[in-house]
Amino acid sequence: MSVRSEICSALIDIAPPALAAVPIGFLFGAIAVSKGLSPTEVALMSTSVFAGSAQFSALQQWTQPAPILTLAFGTLLINCRHILMGASLTPKTKLFSPAQRFLGFFFLADEIWAMSERRASQTVLTPLYYFSMAIFFYLNWLVWSTAGSLVGQLLGDPARYGADFAFTALFIGLIAGFWEGRTTAATILTSATVAALVYAKVGAPWHVPAGALAGIAAAYLAAKPEASRRDGEEALHVA
Repeated sequence: MSVRSEICSALIDIAPPALAAVPIGFLFGAIAVSKGLSPTEVALMSTSVFAGSAQFSALQQWTQPAPILTLAFGTLLINCRHILMGASLTPKTKLFSPAQRFLGFFFLADEIWAMSERRASQTVLTPLYYFSMAIFFYLNWLVWSTAGSLVGQLLGDPARYGADFAFTALFIGLIAGFWEGRTTAATILTSATVAALVYAKVGAPWHVPAGALAGIAAAYLAAKPEASRRDGEEALHVA
């Protein structure tokens, strides 16, 4: 595949998640300014953290002066899922040098992970494809979150336009692309139930790792019978 076609494929694949991130970025920027951050600080936060869910969680706990240790711990808990995403992607990045893999995983976000996994299931995941997609998504988030800090408050309550649902809609779309029947349904239902219960009883950000671990356990338990069934069918076919 040529360089041009590889880049075009990456941009086409990441375009829908990037578009969905536009109102989310605006919303984050507007809320951040209302919490006392300047547009410059919003831009620095998006540049260095680049994690929408963690940034929103930080804003929920933001006070003056900022509780640095609490914010850092909350961000660490929420971003622990990146360990799992990185472990999932590492075997598929055989064409990456160690430096490319190290730098590339800085840009790792839920959307980047989902598109990379889908790409790897269809063909070889190349550094050119990954970085074309990741850098575009990174700059998209930086631009729109900064823009939100500059003009977002002029739009009023984002809920009037349905922008508050954009985050949820984005993840529904990502999940749909990985739907594999009963295993996926069990994983989503278990993860969502546990996350909701922990959020109600304990609060943020503990619901994120709790939901993730519950989903992993559910996926493992649901996949075992399916794998056994496939092995049995293969054995019968061979016989």
